[in-house]
Amino acid sequence: MGAGKSTVGRCLAQRLGRAFVDLDAEIEQRAQTTVARIFERDGEPAFRALERDTLAQQLDARACVIATGGGAVLDPVSRDRLRECADVVHLHAGVDAQLRRLEGDATRPLLARGDRAAVLHALALQRAPLYREVASMSIDTDMLDADAVVDRILASLPRTEPLPP
Repeated sequence: MGAGKSTVGRCLAQRLGRAFVDLDAEIEQRAQTTVARIFERDGEPAFRALERDTLAQQLDARACVIATGGGAVLDPVSRDRLRECADVVHLHAGVDAQLRRLEGDATRPLLARGDRAAVLHALALQRAPLYREVASMSIDTDMLDADAVVDRILASLPRTEPLPP
């Protein structure tokens, strides 16, 4: 959360000439409701199942840039599919940067649990080993703008020709 996945993903897709998919937006479109409402109504396990299925469909459908939700790595099936099918970039942001970027954002269900800093620390501890398991590269975004992050990604990716969106 707040690492820049959506912003960087859009910029990267544009520079690669590929389609961009924000997985949370895709889930909301398919479910005809918000991620927060899915969490509230059906719970996190139901959301994660929907996330896993939507991610699999996107990975199968086309060559694109996908901004997953931060918790997509929690599902072992999703981790396997990401490792098999994608160049995964872990965008890391420290808690202070996350808090700055998410200030005033009330749309994040996991941050509605109380102390935002404590929640972000706990999520990082839980997810960091899972990101290491699937990511081919990790970039600290604390002090970088989106263009600088994209430059680093492009410098590390194998050269590919742009694909039609």
